[in-house]
Amino acid sequence: MTNLQAYVLAVFLVAGSAGVAGAQDAALGEKVFLKCKACHQIGEGAKNAVGPALTGIVGRTAGTYPGYTYSDANKNSGVTWDVAALKDYLKNPRAKIPGTKMIFPGLPKDEDIDNVIAYLKQFGADGKKS
Repeated sequence: MTNLQAYVLAVFLVAGSAGVAGAQDAALGEKVFLKCKACHQIGEGAKNAVGPALTGIVGRTAGTYPGYTYSDANKNSGVTWDVAALKDYLKNPRAKIPGTKMIFPGLPKDEDIDNVIAYLKQFGADGKKS
């Protein structure tokens, strides 16, 4: 193997491992979600609690889950909960939606945010895991 071949192989292996390290893990996200469970439910039979049920959150417009009394800031934010919006919100809720009622300060680790989003994405609007 030439030095160039060894270098190309090394670059390929490092790039490949970075992709794996950055992959979302729903099982780890379920563990991170334990921080959210004090206020939110998800899945079949989930109900609003201190915060709204998060069943079917991905793709939903902010402030629209039935039966929950949202802040005006959340209702009027115009946010659709796609992955990018969720990342911003979970990092710092009050920066994403100033005036939100959510008092949780956010998740400091990007990896935790990615994993909890992977967990949330599993649940459709009917509460069933896909």
